[in-house]
Amino acid sequence: MEIKKAVIPAAGWGTRFLPATKAQPKEMLPLIDKPAIQYIVEEVRNSGLKDLLLITGKTKRSIEDHFDRSVELEDFLREKNNGPMLDLVEDIANLVDIYYVRQKEQLGLGHAVYCARNFISNEPFAVLLSDDIILGDPPCLQQMIDAYHHIRTAVIAVMEVPDEEVDKYGIVTPAGDSNRNLFPVSSLVEKPSLKKTPSNLAVIGRYILLPEIFGILEDLPPGRGGEIQLTDALDILAQHGKVHAYRFTGQRYDIGDKLGFLKATVEIALSRPDIAESFFSYLFGKVQKRNLAVIDVINGKSPSIT
Repeated sequence: MEIKKAVIPAAGWGTRFLPATKAQPKEMLPLIDKPAIQYIVEEVRNSGLKDLLLITGKTKRSIEDHFDRSVELEDFLREKNNGPMLDLVEDIANLVDIYYVRQKEQLGLGHAVYCARNFISNEPFAVLLSDDIILGDPPCLQQMIDAYHHIRTAVIAVMEVPDEEVDKYGIVTPAGDSNRNLFPVSSLVEKPSLKKTPSNLAVIGRYILLPEIFGILEDLPPGRGGEIQLTDALDILAQHGKVHAYRFTGQRYDIGDKLGFLKATVEIALSRPDIAESFFSYLFGKVQKRNLAVIDVINGKSPSIT
C-alpha cells in the first residue's frame, strides 16, 4: 500500500524552553519568521503526502489557528495590495489537509502514536517528531518513503551520535551491514548508558510505520520514565525482522535543545538571500571583537566587548 498519511505528535509541555513556552507551544517558537512546526508540515507536503494528523494538547490551540485561514488578515493584505505577503499567508492554510486529535494524557511517544489509530486505520503511515528539523533535497521523509517501497517493513531514520549523547536517544542494533544507507535492525533500546549501548546509531524523529504497531502499543507496559515508549514497540517488531534503519541525507537540527535551536536559527538565517549577507557581516564582526578580547586577556589587558 502507498503511504498517504502522516502524524506529528505535538502535545508536549516544552519545559526545556520555559518561560517562553509557559503560554505558547514550543512548536510555535519561530525560526526567523516561521514557526518551527511549519518546517515539519512543509516536509510532509514536499514529500507528496496530503493528509496530516496533529496530536495536540489543551494548550496547543495556536497551532490550529496558524494553519487555519485568517480571513481578516487576508482582507487587510488584499486592501493594501500586498500580494506577496497575501500569497504567503494563504499558502500556509493550503499546505496539506490537517486533522487534530488531543492526547488527553501525556503518557509517552508510543501513546501519542496510538492516539492516531482511528485516523490511520489499516494503512502504512509516517510519523515526524516536531523537535527534529531536517533540511534536505529530497526531503528526509521522501527518502524514507522511497526506501519503504523496496522493503515494505517499518523504516526508522538513524544517524551516528557521539558517545556522550547515546543516553539521549533510542539506539539500534544493526542486523546487517550498517555502512549501507538501508539495513535491518535486530533490536532497539531507549536511552542506554554508554556501557550498555549496542551502537552509536541513534533513532532520529522520522518513522515509516505499519498499522500492526497499534496492536503492540495497545498492550505495551510503561517503559523508561514510566511512559509508553515507541522504541519498545519497535524493538518487538525488530526481533521479528520487521524494522529497517535508514541513514538519511540532509542537515538535522535538534530544536528541542536550546543549542540546537540556536544553530538552526543561525544556519537558516545564513541560507536566506534576504538577510544572509547582512547577518554574516554582523556575526563576522562579533567574532572579530571576540578574538580581539581573547588576545587582550592573553596579554594581560582588560577585554572590551560590545
